Amino acid sequence: METATIQAPLETTAVPQPPSPALPRTIQETGLAVDQIEQLLVKTLFTGEATGHVVADRMRLGYSMLEPLIERLRAERLIEVRGTTGSGTAGFRYALTDLGRDRAQQYLAINHYIGPAPVPLAAYVSYMRALQRARGYIDRDRLRKGFSHLVIADEVLEQLGPAVNAGKAVFLYGPPGNGKTVIGEGMGRALGGDMYIPYALDLDGEIITMFDPINHEPIDTDTAAEPTSIIATVPRDRRWVRIRRPVVITGGELTLDMLDLTFNPSSKFYEAPIQLKANGGVFLVDDFGRQRVRPQELLNRWIVPLESRVDYLTLHTGKKFQIPFDVLIVFATNLKPQSLADEAFLRRIPYKIAITDPTLEDFTQIFELNCQRRQLPFHHVMVAYLQRRHYKPAQRPFRACHPRDLLDQVTALCRYRGITPVLTRELLDRACAAYFVGDEAV
Repeated sequence: METATIQAPLETTAVPQPPSPALPRTIQETGLAVDQIEQLLVKTLFTGEATGHVVADRMRLGYSMLEPLIERLRAERLIEVRGTTGSGTAGFRYALTDLGRDRAQQYLAINHYIGPAPVPLAAYVSYMRALQRARGYIDRDRLRKGFSHLVIADEVLEQLGPAVNAGKAVFLYGPPGNGKTVIGEGMGRALGGDMYIPYALDLDGEIITMFDPINHEPIDTDTAAEPTSIIATVPRDRRWVRIRRPVVITGGELTLDMLDLTFNPSSKFYEAPIQLKANGGVFLVDDFGRQRVRPQELLNRWIVPLESRVDYLTLHTGKKFQIPFDVLIVFATNLKPQSLADEAFLRRIPYKIAITDPTLEDFTQIFELNCQRRQLPFHHVMVAYLQRRHYKPAQRPFRACHPRDLLDQVTALCRYRGITPVLTRELLDRACAAYFVGDEAV
């Protein structure tokens, strides 16, 4: 059942730390061919002149690794020095010559990817296996921390804990407005901790972009191309970005195409499918059963990944490859499970958890927490008034979202009237009249 997010940040202590990708010291240790790095370097300079430090930072590689390539490109008259901003060749301002721009056009014909150097697929597979081993299991205390911002019944927590540990598909069902979506997000919080994902993957020269600022929350503070402080933390491979474990949410817009690689024929590189972006975290399918794809088709797409913990993707060339599938899939719906599929279908989702309407006690606690968030004085008498005036006569069930929505209406009305937000019976009546269909309050 949903409640307001408490303003204090959620602590993620006592959560296993993720393995850190080791810093490559040589081109060979990157797992990429010299030609690949050289092509990316030339394309990076195609966007405009830049110092050696800036080029290295954009590619997320050490300048010492790139310096021999830059010198060779200078000898071939593909790049030239336009000036300097510091000591050493790293401070030189480099730019492409006419010959270099012609070469860049050839490289751009292969693909238009410019950014951090990609990580080989094999390195990503190895990292995900190490991450899975390091995750450990959820206990009661860790689960409660993950749901500390919600009002949720103990019996529901006792069902969610084993589901998170099993890593199998979970079915959350029940009336709308009771927080199934935020419970799915809470499962991601319970997993907790951080992880690393590559900005992009390399598969035999094909580029697949992974990092998505919409679905990934980076927590990196390191922006230097190479560590310079004597007391710097252990250096790592900056082709990877440190993020919070992802919680990727999709709703009625989900189609089967979104579960496959997206190839852009203009840029000639791929974008990872949505479930790959959720790897290591939670993938929440909200409003399950209302997608444009039939539930059976969606489940059939995931039968193999859910059971074998690997997924298979296909390049536009027809080549198939295997990828780890370390995702907790959560289906949330307000439809009856039996109306979505038959018994054989539901059997594939081993954990089915009913999210019911809050009790009066739960509703009161949710109301109080929402008042605290808005700095509104809370009085139990206001909840009693709501129940007596707007719930009992209409036989209206409590919903966990009602306190938030009604208090938002009260706050908006106070601001319209030019007064400090306050809670009164008259304001609650106005909010209910606007919010509930068929409510007779004035």
